[in-house]
Amino acid sequence: MSDEANSAENWLRDHGDQLFRYARSRLRDVNAAEEVVQETFVAAVKHRGQYQGTGPMGAWLLGILKRKIVDYVRRQQREMPVEDLDNTANLFDDRGHWSTTVMKRNPFRLDQMEPQELHRILNQCLDSLPSNQARAFVLREMDELTSESICQELAISMSNLWVLLHRARIRLAECITVKWSS
Repeated sequence: MSDEANSAENWLRDHGDQLFRYARSRLRDVNAAEEVVQETFVAAVKHRGQYQGTGPMGAWLLGILKRKIVDYVRRQQREMPVEDLDNTANLFDDRGHWSTTVMKRNPFRLDQMEPQELHRILNQCLDSLPSNQARAFVLREMDELTSESICQELAISMSNLWVLLHRARIRLAECITVKWSS
């Protein structure tokens, strides 16, 4: 590979925006996204000899970025205070089933929404979630990682993951319903 193609300036020019968009979509924070993209380029320059040129440069950089995102999330998890329990009493009855008021609500249909509108509302609702719930939800539903992989990446137990996903889904359903109705 030529020195020109292996230049960090070219990497930034050719792949910087795409890497930033990917990081922003996963971390939901502009500053965090900038940080992990910078770490990605630093690691790529440091380990440029490991790129063998057999695949696209963008894919190699994306692989580094994904590891940097995981590292960032792990750092944040270690520093995150324990949350208070969510107040979900209005959603469930005493036996843990959906309450009748929730069941009587008119169900909304996501397939009736324009994709751009659904994407906008989903991003707004994801931004309103606590970061640990949003990360777990994105890894599971958007990145389609297995529960085991998510637990390993976030350094949490399987039961903790289940609770995070449960709370995220409830909050997202409520948020999407409110924003879709308005």
